[in-house]
Amino acid sequence: MASLNKVLQIGNLTRDPEVRYTPRGMAVCDISLAINSKRKTEGGETKEEVTFVDCTAWGKTAELLGQYCKKGSSLFIEGRLTTESWEDKATGVKKSKVKVTVENVQFLGGSREQSDKPRESRPPQREREWSGKPAQKEEAMGDFDDSGIPF
Repeated sequence: MASLNKVLQIGNLTRDPEVRYTPRGMAVCDISLAINSKRKTEGGETKEEVTFVDCTAWGKTAELLGQYCKKGSSLFIEGRLTTESWEDKATGVKKSKVKVTVENVQFLGGSREQSDKPRESRPPQREREWSGKPAQKEEAMGDFDDSGIPF
């Protein structure tokens, strides 16, 4: 039996994207989307619910998110579910959470003029140009396997 791991989401950024770089220069951007949905209660009232989803983008996609998006930006995200695991340093308890690894993103909403302008207050680290070449496996990232990164 075949498996399918595909996520499609439309939501708004809960904070400004922050791009960081691996030791070998690969851009990484963690974002959080707020996804609103409405439903009717048994009493006929409309209730709005918000789901917050953590997402990680890599390479050129990460840099574009950092350059053109800000808190509140509407995005259409296409990606796959991944699990992040770690050990809590204070308690020693193993923890994990499900995240979305971004494979494709479309910027939604706002005027064309506004979406074509880079954000004015970017940290200097975002000025680095991406080489377009995939990074080599990072020794500093432990067991992380970047072979599944689609670029």
